Parts: sequence; C-alpha cells; structure tokens
Amino acid sequence: MDALTDRRSRPTVRKFIPVAEPVFAGNEKRYVLDCLDTTWISSNGKYIDEFEKQFANYIGVKHAISVCNGTVALHVALLALGVKPGDEVIVPTLTYIATANSVSYCGAKPVFVDSEMNCWNIDPLRIEEKITPRTKGIIVVHLFGHPVDMEPIEDIAARYGLFILEDAAEAHGAEYKGRKVGSLGIAATFSFYGNKIITSGEGGMIVTNDDQLASMMRQIKGQGQDFHHRYWFPIIGYNYRMTNIQAAIGLAQLEKIDWHIERRRQVAHWYQERLDELEGVKYQPELPWAKNVYWMNCLVLAEHHRIDRDSLIRELANRGIETRPFFYSMHALPPYRSMEALPHFPVADYLSKMGLNLPSSAKLTETEVDLIVSNLKELIN
Repeated sequence: MDALTDRRSRPTVRKFIPVAEPVFAGNEKRYVLDCLDTTWISSNGKYIDEFEKQFANYIGVKHAISVCNGTVALHVALLALGVKPGDEVIVPTLTYIATANSVSYCGAKPVFVDSEMNCWNIDPLRIEEKITPRTKGIIVVHLFGHPVDMEPIEDIAARYGLFILEDAAEAHGAEYKGRKVGSLGIAATFSFYGNKIITSGEGGMIVTNDDQLASMMRQIKGQGQDFHHRYWFPIIGYNYRMTNIQAAIGLAQLEKIDWHIERRRQVAHWYQERLDELEGVKYQPELPWAKNVYWMNCLVLAEHHRIDRDSLIRELANRGIETRPFFYSMHALPPYRSMEALPHFPVADYLSKMGLNLPSSAKLTETEVDLIVSNLKELIN
C-alpha cells in the first residue's frame, strides 16, 4: 500500500482543498535531474522519443507527436487535416475555448452544436442539421473524462466525407465500448496541463494511425523544416515543440497512468455513494458503454434550487473547499456570439449555468470527500 492510498488512516483534513492538483508518485524527479545532469533540456532528447513511443503504445495507435500544449495540438492537427479559411468545423458549444479557438486560428468557422443530457457531450442528433457544403470535419470533445457516443457520429462523418478529430484533453485512458479515446478518429489531441489526469506541467500530444498525417504534423510543429534538408523550410510552420524536461515528467506520469485513473475512479465512487440520494442535484454520469476517467467530478443543480450555483461556489470557498463552474458555452462568449443569428442550445446553456466541478485530485482521501459532501449537503438542503 502506497503512502497516498494509506492516507485514509490519518483523519487530518487540509485547511484548503483545491479543485485540482497534480500527484508526483513516480520517477518524475529522477528523470528531470537526468535532463539537468546531461544538459538535454530543450526540444531534443531521449525522453521526448520515449514519451511519444510509450504514449502511442498506450492509446493503441502508430504515431504520437509531442507539442508544447493541448491548444497547439488542436491547431497542428487541423492544419495537417487541411482546414483553411472559408471552411467550417463542427464543435460542441459546451467545451473549453481552445476547441473553438483552434478552428479560428486556421481562418475557419467553428459551427456549434448543443449537448445531450445523457453524458453532456455533443449531441449526435443535432450534428447533421449543421452540415453545409463548407463543412470540413467534426471535433468531438470527451468532456470532463466521459467519452462521446462515437458510432452515430462516425456514420454521419462517413456519409458526408468529413474527418473526426477527437479533443481528448480531459480524457486520458477513457474508453468507448472497450476502445481507448484517441484511437477513434483520424487523429486526436491530448493536454498535459498541470490539472490533467497526467501532466508534464505544460504539454500536449497528437496521435494518429495515418503515416502521411503524422509526417505533416511533425513538420508543422518544427517550424516547417524539411526533414532531410536542414534549414530548408518549404512550408510555414510553428515552433510548437515540447521540451525534454516536459517529456521526462510526462513519461514518469505515463508509467503510472493506470494508478492515476484508478485513484480518480475511487474518488468518484466515494462521491457517488454519498451524493446518490441527494435531492436537487445530478452527479456526473457513466453510461454502460463508457469508462469515465473523471478528470473532474461534477454536479449539476436543478434549476430554481434554493441556492444558486455561484453562491454555492462562494460558500464552499469560504469553508476552504475550492470548486469551479462549468465552462461557458462558446456561443455565449464575445468572440463567437455573433456567429449564431438565433442561438438555441438549451442543454448546453442549462449545464453551463448549473454545473460545478468538485475537487478531483488523485490526492483526495475518503475523509476529505466526506468533508466536501457534508458541506454540500448542509448548503444544498
């Protein structure tokens, strides 16, 4: 039994419980010190190659291309997929803004689709009505760690000749009908920001089985340089490379990813046990065909509850418990508000208004979950 697992035997509860924090329980320090000792600290080094290789093996794909963060992973993937000015790309309106911004970086237009209530992801039944002759592809987002219902979307994409790009920034290790997310579309992107299931501080990864696409992504993220002719740049590229130090941390985290996911699912189980019968709230779902990795543990309040969501967040913060609201829907944000003449996204609007993320770190103990839930019950009832 490791030290973190054994923390339940010590009932001490921290005065402040953050909504997210990383756990370094493996070789992180040893690998970083090796980078410093060998002076391989920049965007070349053995840890980059090994992190990419092992991440591809974990997802079950041929290629993994490391980049400096999850947002640029999306940008590189879209550029490699040929997205250009005048194109449209379908995205869920309930997501982190990077999903929509990456489309805009290409000069294309993100076209928003509402969520479905079963698992809060993009609603497959609302996609086809948004397709036009300018539609190039679909980005699906595995929100908060729960996979998207992919089969109906795969059918739509095949009928219209569209690509599917998975934004799996929040869903390392999640599964759809026994298949890991990241292996379901033409390509997928991941984030390793400090609050993610595994982290490299900052960092991202693109994965694909397409050899030509992988080669193009590597060229784009490396300033556009020709692989066989140094300092010859046949295309405009970007300096989107990951450092060896970041990769060293990421590799150490990846070595223990099953442990990280097991801990998060245990925390989710503690929450679910205690919140299952709490009236006026809906706990985060896990559908029968899904393995949810619970990047965030989430609650959605019923509308017209006696305490509104933002007041609940403030009251919990006063008690030393950090939570955060769901993302704003993209169609509600100033850069994208004018893109929909008559926006109608009732499910996403409801979730965005009433949802909050609970503390979700793998560090959480059962005692701390008890404290969080007891405060929730006191404030909600």
